[in-house]
Amino acid sequence: MTKFYSDQFILGLHHANPQKTGVKLAKICVKAGLPAKYVADVFDVSRMTIHSWFRGGSARDKNNIKIKNFIAFIEKGLKNGDLPAGTIKQARIYLATIKPNLIRV
Repeated sequence: MTKFYSDQFILGLHHANPQKTGVKLAKICVKAGLPAKYVADVFDVSRMTIHSWFRGGSARDKNNIKIKNFIAFIEKGLKNGDLPAGTIKQARIYLATIKPNLIRV
């Protein structure tokens, strides 16, 4: 499986506030092998915004709803064996399939 996140980033997640929605998002993306660049495309935000959320930064209410739905889709993908993505191509295809299902606010 391709490694999309640095060891330093992953170690930082262990010390981050697990109650923050963005931290939950980061942990599930690491576990599922989904690069931040393509997750940003799903949310129609910049990669910098995604990394801000990953570090515990706040998101707008409409994005918090999308994040919670996204996490539910990813958990289902992990449970069903569709994830973790082994390649960038697999990650992009999976994300393209769930993007239309997220609530548009």
